[in-house]
Amino acid sequence: MPLLFAALLGACSFALAAEPERAPIRLGMIDGMSGPFANAGEAVARNLQLAVENVNARGGVRLADGMHPLQLDIFDNKQGVEESLIELRRLTDRGIPFVLQGNSSAVAAALVDAVERHNRRAGGRERVLFLNYSAVDPALTNAQCSFWHFRFDANADMRMHALTEVIRGDAQARRVYLIGQDYSFGRMVAEAARSQLAAKRPDIRIVGHELHPVGKIKDFAPYIAKIKASGADTVVTGNWGNDLTLLVKAARQFGLDAKFYTFYGNSLGAPAAIGEAGVDRVRAVAEWHPNAGGAQPGTASARFTEAFRARYPQPQDDYPMLRMHVMIEMLVRAIEQAGSTDAVAVARALEGARYRSDLHDAVMRAEDHQLIQPLYVSVMQRLRDGRIRFDNEGSGYGFRTEAYLPAMQTALPTTCRMQRPSR
Repeated sequence: MPLLFAALLGACSFALAAEPERAPIRLGMIDGMSGPFANAGEAVARNLQLAVENVNARGGVRLADGMHPLQLDIFDNKQGVEESLIELRRLTDRGIPFVLQGNSSAVAAALVDAVERHNRRAGGRERVLFLNYSAVDPALTNAQCSFWHFRFDANADMRMHALTEVIRGDAQARRVYLIGQDYSFGRMVAEAARSQLAAKRPDIRIVGHELHPVGKIKDFAPYIAKIKASGADTVVTGNWGNDLTLLVKAARQFGLDAKFYTFYGNSLGAPAAIGEAGVDRVRAVAEWHPNAGGAQPGTASARFTEAFRARYPQPQDDYPMLRMHVMIEMLVRAIEQAGSTDAVAVARALEGARYRSDLHDAVMRAEDHQLIQPLYVSVMQRLRDGRIRFDNEGSGYGFRTEAYLPAMQTALPTTCRMQRPSR
């Protein structure tokens, strides 16, 4: 009997060893992994890697010939447009079918054009899809919309709509200062703030508007001095990465007594930099945050946050972003529905696709490839006060939901006139 068992075991081992290893489905992330915004690129990479690991832990992606693992390849663009185009060529030369990028709308716009050109030249399976997780310039799903591009973040107009809904009800908001980064995204944020505040709160005065170079300012004290001199009681900014962290550090240092309505004030060192001065003052908008729904033990938000922290236990790595995980899950389902990684087939499977879980309920609008999803506006709180369960990055400060907009209230009209391939 032992000999028979050993023989059977040997035969099974041989069969397993002879089982062909299915080729991985490769995802190419192009983002800044060095330079002044490396922390933003690293945060994205952590979220994408965990999402990939979650898919692979359940066997991978099911195709007709069996299960295929996902593989994340990272290309460092140093946050530059030209470097991004070089990295895109490297990615396509390697036959990677899916391009992932988000940090910088200027980069995203260049990649949309480059992917369009590549796919016109390429045939069949050499075409690629561009999945955008953070570049929020509204033009990318309006005038510059592309069949080959899908955005999984709310665009700047949608995010500003959520923030201005809160400002609408803030009776203390009278004098608003706009500050942002001097590129397409920063200009769009300012434009959206002006138009939406004019419609919702015509009594509010815009008392200043400043655009600064992206990633080049080391001392924001002169900007804070201008904001203080303007008498602003409210600051609206789309700044991200170190441009946000250094801005709020300067605001704290020089005692700026104003509320901050931000796109990314809950991220990448900002809560610790703001510290006590941000409690009940700093607001952020996102598709989700760790204390969404109260985050009581056993809730979906609590489980998701705890799983992220188990994988990345260092406080400086503590920045879970739900949209990255939604993007990977929706891509996997689209590949399985299409039965291949062919760009056209996967794109058509993504159009109109719905994602629904205990955490989120979203749909990919077919007209412009903009994900329509809920948005939260949250306000900074002390962990020790007991009103929140999770802080951010071990700072002792986190965010509590102040307003929740369901997906149907975040959707805005699109001007996209999409050109679709015949096959």
